[in-house]
Amino acid sequence: MISFKIFRTIALSFHGSEEMPHFEKTSFRVKKKIFATLDEKNKKAVVKLSTVDQSAFCTFDPTIIYPVPRGWGKQGWTVIDLTLVKKTTLKDALTTAYQTVTAATQKKKK
Repeated sequence: MISFKIFRTIALSFHGSEEMPHFEKTSFRVKKKIFATLDEKNKKAVVKLSTVDQSAFCTFDPTIIYPVPRGWGKQGWTVIDLTLVKKTTLKDALTTAYQTVTAATQKKKK
């Protein structure tokens, strides 16, 4: 299992990232936009990916990484089971989520 401390360390290692509450979960944001949430109670994380990246990550093992049910999943929000995911895969997913959100905020500036 990926510890919550390791998850936080990775998520906060990105330039400008910050931790904030989000309902009963913890969110990780860059420029006020969420790129990941942590649900300690259920030992899961959710990351924001493009639909193409979501499809690629979900092919690893759809019991470990899978789209959020219904509409949120169609927007790229993706669940990661922290009890089963490997650290390298989690780091790749968090990096991709961070880059997805920072790219979207840069496009809005233009």
